Amino acid sequence: TRLVTRLASWTGKGRTVHISLTGGSMGGASLRAAGARPEAADIDWSLVHFWWSDERFVPRTDPDRNALQAREALLDSIPVPAANVHEMGASDDGLSLDAAAAAYADELARYGTPDQPWPTFDICLLGVGPDAHIASLFPDRPEIRLTDVATAAVRDSPKPPPERITLTRPVINSSTRVWMALTGADKASALGLALAGASYAGVPAAGAKGRKHTVMFVDRAAAADVPDELIDRD
Repeated sequence: TRLVTRLASWTGKGRTVHISLTGGSMGGASLRAAGARPEAADIDWSLVHFWWSDERFVPRTDPDRNALQAREALLDSIPVPAANVHEMGASDDGLSLDAAAAAYADELARYGTPDQPWPTFDICLLGVGPDAHIASLFPDRPEIRLTDVATAAVRDSPKPPPERITLTRPVINSSTRVWMALTGADKASALGLALAGASYAGVPAAGAKGRKHTVMFVDRAAAADVPDELIDRD
């Protein structure tokens, strides 16, 4: 509801909006729920640009591909211009992993400035893994420490598939709002470490910060050990 009402309000004022999507089951479920909201009819989709925080480097028709999941969940059923959907490269596009990562950095730069060669996402949606990874930034890996590039090629990912493309932390943290989703008892440890302010290198979710707001959406299982005073029931 929050995502749909924000988009309807912003586009209703003629504002161009940039959203970074997340993948996995949570990403698809969120988009399906958004599309089912009656308020979605009030969104001017021509003003919304969709990006991804990471992508599995697999063929375009592979069901593991985040962009394919998003298209099936929402994007193929709304009148969003094709030019507003900024997919990362696929393994069958004829580019190497490194070239595909560089191409996405170039695409980001088209909507940025010389000082910030990427767009400022109005909302950056992130799933959080049991190991507290966000996007394809995994704990104690070199990608989480990159600050001089917008994208990174990931090899030998600890979570399959092994090859991925990810946004880097500076791009994520330039977002106006970062919304993270954690569900299930296996995310309780990640949530606790993130709330405790652990090192972002070991707990990437702890280092994800929106310029204006950072919100963690959790279910009861993930938040079982969180003190009540830290939870906004609304």
